Amino acid sequence: IVHSLLCHRQGGDSEAFARRAIQSLLRKLKEKRDELDALVAAVTSGGAQPGQCVTVQRTLDGRLQVAGRKGFPHVIYARLWRWPDLHKNELKPVQFCQFAFDLKCDSVCVNPYHYERVGTPGGSGEPGPPPGGIAQGGSPAPLIPPLTSPAGLSIPSTGETPARGRRGAPREPAQPPAAGPRPEFWCSIAYFEQDVQVGEIFKVPSSCPSVVVDGYVDPSGGARFCLGQLSNVQRCAASERARLHIGKGVQLERRGEGDVWMRCRSEHAVFVQSFYLDREAGRAPGDAVHKVYPGAHIKVFDLRQCHRQMQQQAATAQAAATAQAAAVAGSIPGPGSVGGIAPAIGLSVAAGLGVDDLRRLCLVRLSFVKGWGPDYPRASITCTPCWIEVHLHRALQLLDHVLHALPDA
Repeated sequence: IVHSLLCHRQGGDSEAFARRAIQSLLRKLKEKRDELDALVAAVTSGGAQPGQCVTVQRTLDGRLQVAGRKGFPHVIYARLWRWPDLHKNELKPVQFCQFAFDLKCDSVCVNPYHYERVGTPGGSGEPGPPPGGIAQGGSPAPLIPPLTSPAGLSIPSTGETPARGRRGAPREPAQPPAAGPRPEFWCSIAYFEQDVQVGEIFKVPSSCPSVVVDGYVDPSGGARFCLGQLSNVQRCAASERARLHIGKGVQLERRGEGDVWMRCRSEHAVFVQSFYLDREAGRAPGDAVHKVYPGAHIKVFDLRQCHRQMQQQAATAQAAATAQAAAVAGSIPGPGSVGGIAPAIGLSVAAGLGVDDLRRLCLVRLSFVKGWGPDYPRASITCTPCWIEVHLHRALQLLDHVLHALPDA
């Protein structure tokens, strides 16, 4: 839960402070599961589900101490998840908040979506973007237009911003190089039940930037991949049960040249493997599984970041393979060579990076209903009852360009 909430911080304070603030709050909510659920829903949905009050005990001076720093609790968490440049006198509670700070109750509501910011542009409490359109923390300002579903229904924007990474992390503005004409399809989606692919791969045309993957059976509504219509004679009971809960599923939306956003439309959480979210959370690539709650709208893939990463990894592997060959031949001088064997062993891991490892940068995996990893009984996504793998064609096109540009060994 800490990791999920941390992905939605707005970048004003350091990640270390944000983590400790979240951990402190979760300890206070340990015996109040309904309030904890309300907090998670409010934060991950960007306020689309404001929920009930989330309360902490009021202290004598009204302030809360986190990581050696004192502040008013409702201000701390409003800064963390909504307005990083907030001042303490800029908040007013919404009418339905029963434990607002100003009511002087024994408990104080810290639900960031139970407060509005006063004295900011637009009158809605949401600050306007700073000059240049970059929000504090180095990420794009939340200028998110309303989405339109394939059936033509308007889905109001939640104001959700991309998950933030470490404060001050460099964001290079350079665009990926042109690598021929854009692909005919922007993504292809494969559906699996445990380790078995079920049905054919579903391809989404580049002319259709949004696709819904749901558990229903009628694909006539436009760009919809209806998993409910797929049969599997070897389907196990776990998959049968999980498929009943896919419901409205998820919406995937391509933005710009190839960034991808996801909205969880299901009534149940989905679990995502995304190198972009790993980086934003400060985790090693492939090291985490990200739980996305119902109503949440988050970015799951960044084309520019992927392109930089594939260039770096491909170059590293190429250099390591060359150095390994030189080490085996004994042509690397110095006391560490020991006939060339020792440095060759040290380089073997980097040199062993293959095309399949680079291809994994170009996809997003998503499990419906059930998670996997250290916190779950399922070790890998291939143990989950129903999941999808989304291959992103523009990224694969750029990878092909990168591989062609490598010098011959």
